[in-house]
Order: sequence, then C-alpha cells, then structure tokens
Amino acid sequence: MVDWSLARQIARFAAGSAPVPDLGIDLGPEVELAGEEVARHTGLQPAVAIPTPEVLARADWAEANLATLSSLLDPVADRLGTRLGTAGPLAGPLRAAASATVAAEAGLVLGYMSQRVLGQYELSLLQPEAPPRLLFVGPNLLKAVREMDVERESFLRWVALHEVTHVIQFGAVPWLRGYLGELLEQYLATVDIRIERGAAGGLPSMPDPARIVEAFREGGLMALVQSREQRRLMNRVQAAMALVEGYSEHVMDAVGARILPAHEPLREAMDRRRSSRSAPERALQRLLGLDLKMRQYELGKRFCDAVVAAEGLERLNRAWDAPAELPTLSELERPRTWLERDGRAKAA
Repeated sequence: MVDWSLARQIARFAAGSAPVPDLGIDLGPEVELAGEEVARHTGLQPAVAIPTPEVLARADWAEANLATLSSLLDPVADRLGTRLGTAGPLAGPLRAAASATVAAEAGLVLGYMSQRVLGQYELSLLQPEAPPRLLFVGPNLLKAVREMDVERESFLRWVALHEVTHVIQFGAVPWLRGYLGELLEQYLATVDIRIERGAAGGLPSMPDPARIVEAFREGGLMALVQSREQRRLMNRVQAAMALVEGYSEHVMDAVGARILPAHEPLREAMDRRRSSRSAPERALQRLLGLDLKMRQYELGKRFCDAVVAAEGLERLNRAWDAPAELPTLSELERPRTWLERDGRAKAA
C-alpha cells in the first residue's frame, strides 16, 4: 500500500545532492585489517566473509535503507489497507492519503538520518536471503573529520573498526539475526491498526512511521509500546541492541588503542560530537527515537567495560552463547548481577 517510489523521491530530495567524495584512502584494505584485528582480539570467528565496503552518497544510503524499511512497514500498511477497504465510498481516497502520508514521513526521516550516519552494517532482519552490505556515507565522513578536527586516516579506520565488529558479531553468533528477526515479527504482529472517525469522515491512524524507521535496531519503537506484551518484546530488543552496540564501542576502543596512534583524541572528539547537538536537533532526535540510540551506546559500553574490567573479555563473550545468556535491561544497569547469574544458578 505504501507508495515507495514517492518515498524514494522525498528521501533523495531531503538527503541532498552532495556527490561521493574521494576519501583519500581505500577502505577495502582497512576493512580487511579491521576484521583480522577484531577477530584476534575478541576470539569471535565469523562464518561468512566481510562484505566489500561501499562508499555512498547520502541519497543512495537513504534509498538503500528504504528497501529494508519496506519489509518492516509493508505488513503493517497492508493491514491498514485491508481495514480501509471497509470504509465505504471513502475507501479509495483514504487509502491514497494514507499511502502518501506514510511514504512522505518515511522519506523525510531517512533523508534526515542520511545527514548524520557515518557507517552501517546493513542487515535485513526480516529477509534473511537479502545479502548484508557494509555501507559508509562519504560526505558525512569527511564532514565529521572537519568538524571534529581529527586525523582523517585514523578516524576512517576507527569507524571501520566499529562497523566490522558488527559484521563479526552477526557472522560469529549464528542465532543473533534470527533472534532479533523473530522479536521484530512478534512485535509487528501486535501493532494495532485503527480508523479514527472525525469531522472529515474518518482518517487512518497507524503507528508513526518516524518511530519505525530503522526503529527496531535504533530503539525508537519504545514510543509505540502500549501493551504488556509489546513492553516485554521491546525490553528484550533494547537489551539485545544495547549489548550489540556497547560491545562494538568497547572493541573499537580496545583495538583502536593498540593500532591507532590518535585513538584517545578520537574518542574524546566522538563523545563531543554525540553530545553537542543543538536544541532543535535534540528535540527532533527525541521525536524520532534516535536519542535512545545514544543511550544504547552509553549503557551498553558501560556494561561491557565493567564486565571486561571485572572478569575479562572471555566472560563477556559468554553473552553470545545463547539468547538466555543476554543481559536484561536491569542487568545492563547493574553488571554485577549478570556476572553473578552463574553463581546463583549453581547454588540453586
């Protein structure tokens, strides 16, 4: 039901026309080196090859993500379309209006996000047959180098470390992609589709697409939680993604400190970048749920740093043994309770 061609047009317009720049460095060897270093440091051995890195323009990144977004939104939109089919003579106009509204919001949100994203391991959770991609947004990388006033080659290698860690996480933990995909399917099945009657004769009401854009991975779906079941699902999503992001943050620092001479200034500059948003930008990020992404980085990294400091990386890696080993949200706040879980189980 969603007019994805309209969404693509809007996304590309909102993303702007900045071309793909010359980064001055070939990311292929950098990604290969990052893969070797991350695997050596973590002990995680991916079962699949690291995708060839792709340097994209902002508009191309937005369009690539619209393809993934369609697999999230189409089932919800189809149910809305079915419901609108019973709306009598207004069914056609309502369906067209809903289609355009969803397309416009999705396009605008992804256009906005394309201005900020540096890199992404693009992995479709609902379409396991879709090959993963390793994406880097060229204009944003060079803009970040200028604004953060950091050494370009070290910064690009550092970003590559973060994204390659995600590749290795999903490649070495065979159940992780399916686990997250199943949670997403369960969540989408709970989304309530309604038609709100009003003075205009009735307008469709569905979850704000801005909350679903990259939402599952970013955490923006928390704003849609209404039922106890949805809250349970989202708690599991939040906990898993905080660990995924926090682990990557921990590893990029641990490996970066060893192979990048300018690592400490990079971390300080990145933290400043994340915290130095203008008031309008912060308000928009809260609206889109992207502020939860920042909290995932912070909460997950604090947990991983604490576990490794207490008992080493091998102990942290046991979180990848099975879904039951993942920390809960409360354990992320209190790492010691997760570390003591084995002891409690043996005592019982």
